Amino acid sequence: MDTLSHFQSLEELIRALERERKLLQGLFNDRKRLSLRYDIARELAAKKDESLEFLRRFGVIRENGDFVELEDVYLKFFEEVLEVNEEINVASVKECIGELNAAIDYFQTENNHSRKYGYLKKVKSILRDISLKTLRNVIDLKRNIDNTYKNEPTFAIKKKKLVHLDEKRKDIAALITECEKVIDEKQSTFFLVAMDVQLKEIVTDVKLQLREVYHNLLELDRQIINYLNLIEYQNRLFEKVQKLKYLRDQMLLETNTDIRAKMIKRNPVWMEPRPRYTLKVSLSMLRTSDVGLKILQDIAKGKSNDRLRKGNLAEPFSKEELKEQQRILSMVDVREVKTAFLASGDNLFHFVMNYSGYRKLMTEEDKLVLFCQIAAQYLDELSISDELHCHNGIEYPLIYPQIA
Repeated sequence: MDTLSHFQSLEELIRALERERKLLQGLFNDRKRLSLRYDIARELAAKKDESLEFLRRFGVIRENGDFVELEDVYLKFFEEVLEVNEEINVASVKECIGELNAAIDYFQTENNHSRKYGYLKKVKSILRDISLKTLRNVIDLKRNIDNTYKNEPTFAIKKKKLVHLDEKRKDIAALITECEKVIDEKQSTFFLVAMDVQLKEIVTDVKLQLREVYHNLLELDRQIINYLNLIEYQNRLFEKVQKLKYLRDQMLLETNTDIRAKMIKRNPVWMEPRPRYTLKVSLSMLRTSDVGLKILQDIAKGKSNDRLRKGNLAEPFSKEELKEQQRILSMVDVREVKTAFLASGDNLFHFVMNYSGYRKLMTEEDKLVLFCQIAAQYLDELSISDELHCHNGIEYPLIYPQIA
């Protein structure tokens, strides 16, 4: 058995991948098929057999009889980076939560300041990783759900795949809940003690990201249920068509069913497009009549084309219409009225109803609205007494400026 070699540096790996980019692109594009034939892969390789042997020895490709395939580690890397992978890896998020708990435990146990900071940095990295992996899982789940429903030809397999993807959705939702519990409940002491500005921003971003992902999962749940219902309907319809075809083949369709009566009741003609019967101009009319001669002259001059080309265009804007037009709206500055009220010492209702500094004409209804606005927006600066004032049969509380 040949031993595999390993790239000694990142530069060596990038240089090898760049040199064989045509071969790697061909292998990646054909990843859904069985594999790429050896002779085709040889034509795509930069140094033919030497390149194939080099990539095989370094674990980039593998040979399967007369075919060549990408190794799984590179295939998964390309799919993940290009966001075209079909696997929803929930286990990786679960492992991240375990690593998060472990890193927090190490931080709380460690006494050395430098190593303690290293564990804190690890916690921040894991939180960002959880958020990113969860988001990618939901994107992959959405794409797989759509592809399964639209492209899977077998009803039974389509249904099983959607049920399996629904289980993946439940796993992602459970991991989101578990991550939120780690932050808010299980490790709440750590996040209170170790919280700095950067960690606070990361925790806030992670919570918002997980909340958005959870809402997307609810939408995916509705979509899966809708797809499953459509599959059931299509499956029942398919079974009925099969039964009808069997009865027709056995010459029992009209005797064992009421299909003729059903078809008589239906009127499918209204669904058909309305036919248009175009009447072509007679050649003799074009040659012998004055009207035909006029049509030919108009076509020769291109009048019909001019008419179609110009179309129905609106007139251009005039200079007056292009000038800037301003419209001044008179409105009440609530803050200005509040400031004047605080300096008056009067109760709010009496002040608003009798204030003379309004910049527009105020009706009684407008003043009542202004009274409610000031009372609601500046409640911290006001003092509400137990006394009531009756106005038009409605009682209003007496509100005074708050005494400092």
